[in-house]
Amino acid sequence: MNALKLNSLAWNCAKALPCLFLLLGTVPAFAEGSRVVATGGGTTIEGSAGGGIVPWAVFNGYGSSDEWSATAMATGVYVDDFTLKVIGASLSFDNRFELSVARQTFDLDTMGGELGQDIFGVKYKLAGELLYTAMPQITLGAQYKRVDDFAIPQAVGARDDWGLDVYIAASKVFFDAVAGRNLLLNGTVRATKANQTGLLGFGTQASNDYQFVLEASVAVLLTDNVALGIEYRQKPNELAFAREDDWQDVFLAWFINKHLSVVTAYANLGSIAGFADQQGWYVSVEGAL
Repeated sequence: MNALKLNSLAWNCAKALPCLFLLLGTVPAFAEGSRVVATGGGTTIEGSAGGGIVPWAVFNGYGSSDEWSATAMATGVYVDDFTLKVIGASLSFDNRFELSVARQTFDLDTMGGELGQDIFGVKYKLAGELLYTAMPQITLGAQYKRVDDFAIPQAVGARDDWGLDVYIAASKVFFDAVAGRNLLLNGTVRATKANQTGLLGFGTQASNDYQFVLEASVAVLLTDNVALGIEYRQKPNELAFAREDDWQDVFLAWFINKHLSVVTAYANLGSIAGFADQQGWYVSVEGAL
């Protein structure tokens, strides 16, 4: 990753948080979050708290009971024939409720041109706690997605230019589980009509049914603020013109402090729009209040 790309990520990250406040119409008062470092996870490519490609049951930032928290992030995914750039921000309250927004730009490096998508997310805690109860933390989430230009998705067989993903996630930290280190497990079930997460539209001309897909993450905390993990995301594979493969990555997350974190990963995204074996690097920078 060259310095120009990292500088661009940092600049986009700085712009994302004020944009969220403008959308909400107010700037709340924030306190130093009282949750343990790393318990907010990172930010996914769709804007919600989690890993890189899988939403977890956690909430962005470190706000606990009656506390606000806000984050801004910038992410780049660089595979063989495509580049995905994301800026996003989130606002959470009481370690129970999260609003998020993300802007995705998908550069078609080999073919030329780009696709774009806006994502608005909401997440609510149903039960449990990440750390201190036997029951895992369980959240219900939804993501409203809309593509900018429907011409390419429609040409390859998509039915709609917008869609709504709904998911349930469960996350739990197990203390001293692996060689004395803490272990995080997450499982997510998603109902979706999205083709390539929505960048190629929603549904198909042949079917407009929801598909249920599974997603999972496993991470070991090597230290209190460094995590090594893997993720797996099942994909619907509904478009007839090209196969859509499941995604996976191996990530390393460094939670420098409660205000700054960096996540890097090696991602295998399989076949995308007929281009096979898309592999490459992922980097995400997140700032939190």
